[in-house]
Amino acid sequence: MERNGMIRSMTGYGRGCRQKDGISYEVEIRSVNNRFLDITVRLPGGWVSLEERIKREIQSLVRRGRVDVFVQVRTDQLPGRNVTINWEVAEAVIRAAREMKERFALDGSLSVSDLFHVPEVVGVEEVPLDPESCGDPLLEAVRLACINLVEMRRKEGKALAEDLIARTEALRKRLIEIRERAPRVVEDYRRRLEARLKEWMDGVSLDENRLMMEAAVHAERSDIEEELTRLDSHVSQFRQLLSSDEPVGRRLDFLLQEMNREINTIGSKANDGLISLCVVDCKSELEKMREQVQNIE
Repeated sequence: MERNGMIRSMTGYGRGCRQKDGISYEVEIRSVNNRFLDITVRLPGGWVSLEERIKREIQSLVRRGRVDVFVQVRTDQLPGRNVTINWEVAEAVIRAAREMKERFALDGSLSVSDLFHVPEVVGVEEVPLDPESCGDPLLEAVRLACINLVEMRRKEGKALAEDLIARTEALRKRLIEIRERAPRVVEDYRRRLEARLKEWMDGVSLDENRLMMEAAVHAERSDIEEELTRLDSHVSQFRQLLSSDEPVGRRLDFLLQEMNREINTIGSKANDGLISLCVVDCKSELEKMREQVQNIE
């Protein structure tokens, strides 16, 4: 019995949070189907240095899909502050004060407090968080979000696998019907040909050898055994891949293309109404399967 539920969908969502030293890291990851792995990371200003590390973390768990990562960093701490002195301005102010004192014979002196009130002498800047020192807890949040994303993708993948297995069963039933009907096609053709020839020849005896030769030629042209054998093989491979833990979306898509090619050949070679109806049903199932496979990693 085949296992199922191991494949992953490319659609999913994951969230991860970590706190350390009064700083909160919140990461959200959303993914949708895409031909390749395409990761976009949205970080706070000044944190771009961590982008590659975040991408490598995600690449270790996700192989395919468009992945959008949203990172928020919050802190309850008061921001640190740096005080800077513009020494050139301070020296210029002091020189000016001395010149004014001498020129106008003024009393008093210029204090440090006075200098601190002079614009452009003292500057105060907030000290931003250092991204590199915050890298480890942020990557922990990324990994947690990614694990949750993969878990959701697995659950959706299980549902996809169950649906696809059910559709392969429906496909196999139609193939059995085609295989059972195929031998009758030649005999039906022989009878129709004989009836037409009798009608055309109006009582003249038929050449039985010629009739059998014509039927044999038709049988060779309408032989679909090879196509049915390849289809059975493709369906079996398809079901086996559904139990794989590796990314198999592209291989599944390739097998569906091959199955569609074989069923088209069967439809064109068989030239039979009942087989044509089965072929239509098979193509309908294959199209629905193709839509589902587009979302498999």
